[in-house]
Amino acid sequence: MPCYRCGARQTDPVRGASPWKRGVRADRQVLICPGCQTARDWADDLDRCSGCGSAVLVCRLGEVECRDCGHTRDAVPADLVHSGAPPGGSADGDLSAEVAAALTRVLKKGPAL
Repeated sequence: MPCYRCGARQTDPVRGASPWKRGVRADRQVLICPGCQTARDWADDLDRCSGCGSAVLVCRLGEVECRDCGHTRDAVPADLVHSGAPPGGSADGDLSAEVAAALTRVLKKGPAL
């Protein structure tokens, strides 16, 4: 996964803790490279905890959890955020149609050479 700010790719780390930071932006896990962390405002566009205001969030298994206070909430899928659909359902309410369309897109691609 690249840095969400500059697109730099993470390389194999040396022993010890990684200098890359994790965060959540628009309910999706993102990475921030060490170069972008030097910017004064690098955490300004990350999501914040509604309980304590911290930006130290992780997103996993459809939940966003605050690492500072432990508050959790459901993550809203990115496609629903942009479509304006209510959480827990698709925009047209027909999941089977979405699955069929996705399968058609994937299966239309020719065999790998």
